[in-house]
Amino acid sequence: QIPRCSGCRPIGRGMAVGDGLFAWAERHEATALLLGGVVALALRCALALFPYSGQGTPPMFGDFEAQRHWMEITTALPLRDWYENSTENDLMYWGLDYPPLTAYHSYVVGLAGHRVAPECFALFTSRGHESLRCLIFMRASVIVSDLLVYLPGAAVAVRGFCAEGEAAGFRIAATLGLWMLPSLVLIDHGHFQYNGVCFGLCLAAAGCVARGRVLLGSVLYTSGLLYK
Repeated sequence: QIPRCSGCRPIGRGMAVGDGLFAWAERHEATALLLGGVVALALRCALALFPYSGQGTPPMFGDFEAQRHWMEITTALPLRDWYENSTENDLMYWGLDYPPLTAYHSYVVGLAGHRVAPECFALFTSRGHESLRCLIFMRASVIVSDLLVYLPGAAVAVRGFCAEGEAAGFRIAATLGLWMLPSLVLIDHGHFQYNGVCFGLCLAAAGCVARGRVLLGSVLYTSGLLYK
């Protein structure tokens, strides 16, 4: 007879808990994804409380300043001047060097920014601007971009690649794994970028192609390439 350790917990009990969670997820997939989405959102908000790369470090101030400056340029200058070097657009100072969809994204976010913190996007005078209101708006814009593009794109990819009759628990695990991908979350919400837009479009494209929707997938993938 194998001796039993009185201070040890049976392995079967832990397996039973895992099986119970898996069974719950099978019955409540939408609720599980909603709770996971709340956790993913909270993680992003928590990271946004920390300093970004280059904060308070002149003369370039890091990628936060690059993104802010692109919003300044695209909302202040006509479209034909966004990529052209001029007295109003010094390309040596974070010149816009990403594809057009990034420029349009900067323009849309910048328009909203002018309503919230116009001093943050004023031509010439806003270089290195780091007010709290500007910081909150910029951080929030990355989170909103994830909510609108990356999170849905990741969900579409998982749905596209899952086999018919795949257990809900596996779909949930894959989706939450993408939603809380450490490298992406740290770079976008710590360092400061909008990579989630590009990745969301590409993930959605892959999911569409996997389901035979090649035309829609092509449009989404091309959009991702035009963003980054």
